[in-house]
Order: sequence, then C-alpha cells, then structure tokens
Amino acid sequence: MDFEPYRGELVAFCYRMLGSVHDAEDLVQETLLRAWKARDRYDPARASVRTWLYRIATNACLTALEGRERRPLPSGLGAPSDDPGTPLAPALDVPWLEPFPDARFDVAARADLRLAWVAAVQLLPARQRAVLVLREVLAFTAAEVAEQLGTTVAAVNSALQRARATVARAGGAGEVREPDDIEARSVIERYMRAFEAADVPALVRLLAEDAVLEMPPVPLWYQGSGDYGRFMERVFRMRGTGWAVRQLTANGQPALAAYAPEPGGGHRLHTLQVFTVAAGRVTHNVVFADPRIFDAFGLPRQLAGEEFGPER
Repeated sequence: MDFEPYRGELVAFCYRMLGSVHDAEDLVQETLLRAWKARDRYDPARASVRTWLYRIATNACLTALEGRERRPLPSGLGAPSDDPGTPLAPALDVPWLEPFPDARFDVAARADLRLAWVAAVQLLPARQRAVLVLREVLAFTAAEVAEQLGTTVAAVNSALQRARATVARAGGAGEVREPDDIEARSVIERYMRAFEAADVPALVRLLAEDAVLEMPPVPLWYQGSGDYGRFMERVFRMRGTGWAVRQLTANGQPALAAYAPEPGGGHRLHTLQVFTVAAGRVTHNVVFADPRIFDAFGLPRQLAGEEFGPER
C-alpha cells in the first residue's frame, strides 16, 4: 500500500489546520506511520485510502491543537504602529504563522493556502477548522466529514456555517490573485527592480493607499503607503543599497527572497516577503526573517558574484 502520493496534500491540510509547515510535516509523518501500522485493518469497502488517511490526519491535528495558542500575524494582535523608528524587537514567545513553501509540495488547491485565509482559520476552534477545510477546500461530503469527526451531519453543517462567518469577518475571503496573473506578475517585477535599487519613491508608487507591512517575529506592523515608505527608508539606511532578490511563490502568492549587501562583497539572506496584489497595487506584504523559514524554502543563506538576481 503506497501512501506517498498523498503526502503533499496531507502536508497542505495539516498546514491549514496548524499554521506551521514544520508541525505539518511532523504530523504527516506520524499519520503515514500510523496508517502503515494499521494497514491490515483498513477496509476498502468503508472508505477510500485517501479518506482513511484524512481521518487519521484530522485526528492527529485535533490532538496536536489541544491546549495550543493560535498562530497569528502581527496585524491580528493589535493596532498598527505610526512610528517607523520603533525598535525591531522580536517576540520569540509568540507561535507566529508560517508561510507555505509551494515549490516543495505538489498541491492542486492554492487559493485556500493564502496567508490571510490561513490566518483567519486560526481564529476557529479546532473542530470548526477541520470542518471548514475538509468541506470547503477538500470537498468531502458532510456525511464523510461527520464520520471522520465522529459526529452528525447536522453538527457538521452548523459548524461549517459558523466557520464561514468567522473567516469572512476576519477578512479571509478576499479576492484571490494568482502569482502568474499577468497584472500581479508585472507589479511584483517592478517592485523587485525598485527594491534592488533601494528606490523608495518607486516602491511607494506600487502600493495601495492602505497597504499593510508586517514582519513576524517582530510584533509591530504598519498600514498606509506613507508609513510603509518611511519604514523602507529606514531599512535601506541601515542595510545600504545594492540588494539582490530571487522571485518565488509562497501560499500560492507572489514572493521574493531579499538579500542584503555584505560589506566585503556578496549578499546575505535578509527576509522572505509574501505579497498580496489587487487592482494593480501591492496591498499587503508579510516579511519573514526566521531562519527556520528560510530552511523550509531551501533558500541559500549567501549569494556571491553572478549568483544573485531574480529567478524568473
């Protein structure tokens, strides 16, 4: 019995539930091990292999979520800052939401991997999360989900309604723009060129008026193109000009890896930035600086000479 073809979609499922790709990979490994040990008890007359694996994975996720705090983004914890000079002190005690490395997993449904959607899902009680993802994303029937969760169809339908309402209120049901959308790609390519040149006015021209910039594990965030631009001026004053970037995707969204110039030459990985683009403008940029996230994306820590530049 070969379970490997299901690994990618199971990782995506557990990521939506947990908000961490590291935790998701661990739980999928546990799921596949449990399935292998129980393979003699699997009854194909009752459920497909896929449905059976999702039942095991769902139970593993629900157990893992017991007593855990939700994984937020800074914008989910308080009001925006209006001081671009605020000290950048990381809050390492917060279990921050992590991005999803698209290139590592073969996952068909990307829209419901969006950071805003996953962040909104983290507001739900664990069983509502499971119902929402299993029904809305993975298209299991209410009867199948009821069996997976050991409950009734009526309870599943009620939980789904409540989950939908919570996610909508949290802004997780917004417009989806794929990273290969022509308009979105053009915006990000211009953003990359401006970023490499440390050209703040050019960056600001690409922003929506109410654009959001946040940077976990630092717990502050900014809203508005003015404060966004002033913060970027600070970054370039501190780190200099002559940056290098590599283009990629995360959570089904356009993203870039930013490399800061080194005094002795070459470039060192600084951040992973995940964008939301709408109506020809950047509306949201989530900037990650956790080295564990860099490793999850397989990003080199340093670039030298001709290695740098966007991968298009």
